[in-house]
Amino acid sequence: MLYPENLTVNNQGHLCIAGQDTVSLAREFGTPLYVLNEDKVRQNCRGYKTAIDTYYGGNGLALYASKALCTMYTARIAASEGLGADVVSGGEIYTLKKAGFPMEKVFFHGNNKTPDEIQLALDCGVGHIVVDNVYELDTLNKIAASKGMVQKILFRIKPGIDAHTHDFVRTGQIDSKFGVALENGEAFEIHKYAVTLENICVDGVHCHIGSQIFDVDPFKEAAKVMMNFISDLRDKLGIDPHILNLGGGFGIKYVESDDPLAPYEYVKAAIDVVKEVATERNMPLPYLVFEPGRSIVAEAGITLYTVGCVKDIENVRTYVSVDGGMTDNPRYIMYGAKYSACIANKANAENVKEVTIAGKCCESGDLIQENVKLPLTEVGDTLAVLATGAYNYSMSSNYNRIPRPAMVAVKENGEKKVIIKRETYEDIIKNDLL
Repeated sequence: MLYPENLTVNNQGHLCIAGQDTVSLAREFGTPLYVLNEDKVRQNCRGYKTAIDTYYGGNGLALYASKALCTMYTARIAASEGLGADVVSGGEIYTLKKAGFPMEKVFFHGNNKTPDEIQLALDCGVGHIVVDNVYELDTLNKIAASKGMVQKILFRIKPGIDAHTHDFVRTGQIDSKFGVALENGEAFEIHKYAVTLENICVDGVHCHIGSQIFDVDPFKEAAKVMMNFISDLRDKLGIDPHILNLGGGFGIKYVESDDPLAPYEYVKAAIDVVKEVATERNMPLPYLVFEPGRSIVAEAGITLYTVGCVKDIENVRTYVSVDGGMTDNPRYIMYGAKYSACIANKANAENVKEVTIAGKCCESGDLIQENVKLPLTEVGDTLAVLATGAYNYSMSSNYNRIPRPAMVAVKENGEKKVIIKRETYEDIIKNDLL
């Protein structure tokens, strides 16, 4: 198996992350265990910041995707690397605020923000709210008026771009629960209405065409459409949005067949188009915002499990059961997400047997991956699933009243730190009432 650059194999044949033995980590902290390579996260943050600095003179900002992995520790990493953040809930806003994140660099998304969440956002000093619809716009204006303030906003626009990705993560087409569409004129009309509201400042526009995208062409097309829309707003309504948030959705490598581009390639491709349209339409360059999404943390994380039952059903399949499953990684049962896996204590061994990795939940569909090849696997082996830094802990649950795993951040210098404690049974019942 060809391992990503942040994973190596030591002299004992054990998988290492940030130079640290995963088998030892599993013994020390228990399993299931999320492990995050902090050095890799920081490297990815710097990659996007450097791309914006190099190709756009620093006139922009990359946002850390809170929904991919939201902890106080990762929020502090992102802040220290000069990133902003996007959030989608009151819980994410609260987490960043508690972590001391610069809230003026936060963009608040969501298709159905509650009045309480909007109130919290204003109280916490969230810099920009990405407004999704007229109901939200009116609600925000009313709450801002009650506080005697003017709130900066961006509108989420559906640019009508086919992102060539899974239906569940495609967001830029007209038939999407997110945003207002260009095709039917509602994007123009909501801007026309917004300028009549006293407690709203239209500061920019936003689009997001999907996730796990490997091609730059959809991003280039989105940049072209959005720049022309900004120019139309200037010419027809006298609105001059100075921020263009082009979203993100940049793909990462989950399996061998995935072939993502380097961060700078996505950013540079979009910037080139922005500059071209600005010249063509005689308009100033906007402040560019990018949302790298999972690409900052996904490949930086792995999940470690202990193998329990190995069930060989002759002429059918072999189940390798682990001590986790859909509670710590629901993405396979939700939409067939693909992952690479290995036996961490046999990382150099030949993959000789096709197996299905099964979780421990009382669900037939509780699988982590089907039809993957592993070395001969035994009870007590440490199994590692790669590229689980994004949307695993974030989407985890207590189904079957299973406690969520701990998360450990590791660094090449040997440092290791628990950044999320392992849940206990007491944690699970703490909100129960008799």
